[in-house]
Amino acid sequence: KRVRRGDLSAASRALSIVVNEDASSESLAKEFFKASGSAQKIGVSGPPGAGKSTLTGRLIGAYRARKLKVGVLAVDPSSSISGGAFLGDRLRIMEHATDPGVFIRSLASRGMIGGLTYAIFGAIHVLETLGCEKIIIETVGTGQDEVDIASVADTILYVTTPSMGDEIQAMKAGAMEIGDIFVVNKADLSGRDKAVSDLKGALGLGQSAGQALKAWEPPVVATSALSGEGVAELAKTSEAHWVHLKKSGEGRERLKIQHATELRFWVHCHVVKNALDRVTDKLLEDLVSRKTDPASAGRKLLSL
Repeated sequence: KRVRRGDLSAASRALSIVVNEDASSESLAKEFFKASGSAQKIGVSGPPGAGKSTLTGRLIGAYRARKLKVGVLAVDPSSSISGGAFLGDRLRIMEHATDPGVFIRSLASRGMIGGLTYAIFGAIHVLETLGCEKIIIETVGTGQDEVDIASVADTILYVTTPSMGDEIQAMKAGAMEIGDIFVVNKADLSGRDKAVSDLKGALGLGQSAGQALKAWEPPVVATSALSGEGVAELAKTSEAHWVHLKKSGEGRERLKIQHATELRFWVHCHVVKNALDRVTDKLLEDLVSRKTDPASAGRKLLSL
């Protein structure tokens, strides 16, 4: 109830409970799920060094200028020992931390491949219940392999820079397929026009290779997160994509994919946890002495 009223401290506590899977997390998660689909979830993806954090900070400013309530979930690499995040909240977005219209939280990836964390949906639903109209999800930054964000967010911003021209030329599947808006950041550097042209050419190749024309053609936007150049256009373009999703059937289809992914995450976590909780020292001794093998032991654990 406090989260629905906009209480930030309650939202922070609720998010911790849901993310850490405390005893009360499931009953809370059921309540927060009722708000699912109410906010535009914007995934900010791309290789390390592309300036995603600085760009996120600028986007927050652009949305707040329109009086929109913004939530930010920054997924950070985890320690393989403690499971905690290495980086914590990004310094470049923390200038908004005292703004009551902005909620920022860092989440540990906990070793999950694809730049996300299994707890991402629980965190999203808390922010939706809080009344956030825009939820920005900044992924770890693993580059081309970072495609899981497509099954979590509504609008994917794929961020690159002029200095990554060779990478643009080499782009194949993955990032080129999931991006809804392509951003050439650090546009104050030389090579901006060539990078924009290369990206447009790469996107055009996909269409000329026999693909059907899409209802939404991914645009290329040049920005400078340092100066703020192009950020207003980027915010406007992401809003246009949100309108497109709501007016077409694509938004509903994407929501189905998101719910299917959330269900998969839940089943995966609980099946793995329940099975691993049954691993005994005797079972490990049997493996060491080769009385059994991992496949046989695993099947037995899953059948219990």
